[in-house]
Amino acid sequence: MNQRTIARRVELVGIGLHKGVPVNMILEPLPSNSGIVFYRSDVGISIPLCVENVIDTTMATVIGKNGVKVSTIEHLLSSVYAYGIDNLRIVLDNEEVPIMDGSSIGFCMLLEEAGIKELDEPKRVIEIIENVSIQDGDKFVRLEPSDNLIFDFAIDFSHQSIKKQHYRFTFTTQGYKEEIASARTFGFLHEVNQLRSMGLGLGGSLDNCIVLDKNKILNKGGLRYKEEFVRHKILDALGDMCLLGMHFIGGYFSFAGSHKLNHLLTKKLLESPNAYRYVDFSKASSKAPSYAKYVM
Repeated sequence: MNQRTIARRVELVGIGLHKGVPVNMILEPLPSNSGIVFYRSDVGISIPLCVENVIDTTMATVIGKNGVKVSTIEHLLSSVYAYGIDNLRIVLDNEEVPIMDGSSIGFCMLLEEAGIKELDEPKRVIEIIENVSIQDGDKFVRLEPSDNLIFDFAIDFSHQSIKKQHYRFTFTTQGYKEEIASARTFGFLHEVNQLRSMGLGLGGSLDNCIVLDKNKILNKGGLRYKEEFVRHKILDALGDMCLLGMHFIGGYFSFAGSHKLNHLLTKKLLESPNAYRYVDFSKASSKAPSYAKYVM
């Protein structure tokens, strides 16, 4: 399997979660070995996607360069990861990726509209060969060797609508679309009010976020999946792992992980040369990730 990009330019307009303003987003194909690059068209600054460019992980994963940033990148990157895309230019005229419906299913549809193009250079992946982990009290994120690409996540909230949830996802593109992509981000009403008092979360609504008060879910339609909360955590983790710069083969395990812990995990892995190796996808395990074709 060779590296991938999209077959044609596509675009959409959406609302940014925190600023609440319209954002024009264009996806453009790039040649082999270009990587994922964000471009702020309003200021003329390119920001390559890499661990070194992460500047904040408080409410979302944020990258920046020369005082210019792009926020809430994880949902889009999750779908980019799921379709096996290695090279892509993401053009934005504001500082946030559109929130869409709070999940990544809209981005999946956009990528399928664009089509996938295989390039002339072989696809390389990171194969995990030793455990690497980050611990914060009882919270942790960990990468382990595995023939399959696995995301295994558990959460434990006191809220009666969430409580303990666990989900294990063995990756395929089709499985991602069916099991993960439609899981929405979530938040608590008191947090929403606090964010808005700080001038944040201005684009958030029941149309793009699961909102919970002290007792219940406020969204009239309820949940899309029984374990939608933990499935969204897996969606986020897939996006955050894009910061490695290429796809990986291994197992991701977490209890109560976060964007911050995911960022620390990617940094630690890349600083641990004995824990991984680079391999051509064609020479990787026969159980290496199964990416949908959609090749034009």
